[in-house]
Amino acid sequence: MTTLETQSWIHPQRVKSLSVLGLGLVLGLAARGADLLPAVATPPEPAAMKALFNGKDLTGWDGDPRLWSVKDGAIRGETSKEVAAKSNTFLILKDQNFANFDLRLSFRCNAANNSGIQYRSKHITEGNPSNAWVVRGYQHEIRNENKLPNVAGFVYDEGGNRGRICLAGEKATWENGKKTLLGVFLDGAGYEKLFKLDNWNDVVIIARGNHIQHFLNGTQILDFTDNDPKLVLKDGIIALQLHAGSPMWAEFKNIRIKDLGKD
Repeated sequence: MTTLETQSWIHPQRVKSLSVLGLGLVLGLAARGADLLPAVATPPEPAAMKALFNGKDLTGWDGDPRLWSVKDGAIRGETSKEVAAKSNTFLILKDQNFANFDLRLSFRCNAANNSGIQYRSKHITEGNPSNAWVVRGYQHEIRNENKLPNVAGFVYDEGGNRGRICLAGEKATWENGKKTLLGVFLDGAGYEKLFKLDNWNDVVIIARGNHIQHFLNGTQILDFTDNDPKLVLKDGIIALQLHAGSPMWAEFKNIRIKDLGKD
């Protein structure tokens, strides 16, 4: 995700450094005005999932070779003071485009920075991009934090203008330039119980048409319907992010997908 973010129901300014306390308070106020939704379990894994990572090397992927490697059967992205990411950079799954899909993987990272899983995204090669691996599109946020709202699982508009489109815990739609909150799946205490700090966490992303669902460790944490005819993303690439700024690392393993076809 980028330095500037939008909280459509908080304030038009897009400042990422808003305090956890302030955002958490607003989230709580919003939750009181929305229905508490029943817990939804992750659907059973479909048969014949396709592996996107062979567990041995980066065959089929493309990214900055200084930053990406394979360690102990996992993709590892890492920056340091000596080998920094001056702008957001990505490991891109090559020559594969997905519209409707069920994507599953596990991740872990440190808390020094944040990462992300891009889907229905585009590799930006025109207009003098900041590096050779710039990606725009929907992003499943990755963090090693458990205090709402700055946690793993929200949808971020990487490279776009909508910022945090739908937060972890929310069921929402987007139309007429803004988000409409329809309900909440869990509160702060529920997320803290669900997320595994400093450990592997399991992610499922299911996309069908303009409807997106995120699941974490067996439980649904997000339901988003993008009703904006100009901004909705219907298909695109998959990529993994290293964020500019503080040195960080992130790891991903067991990456697999079921192509659900096109509408």
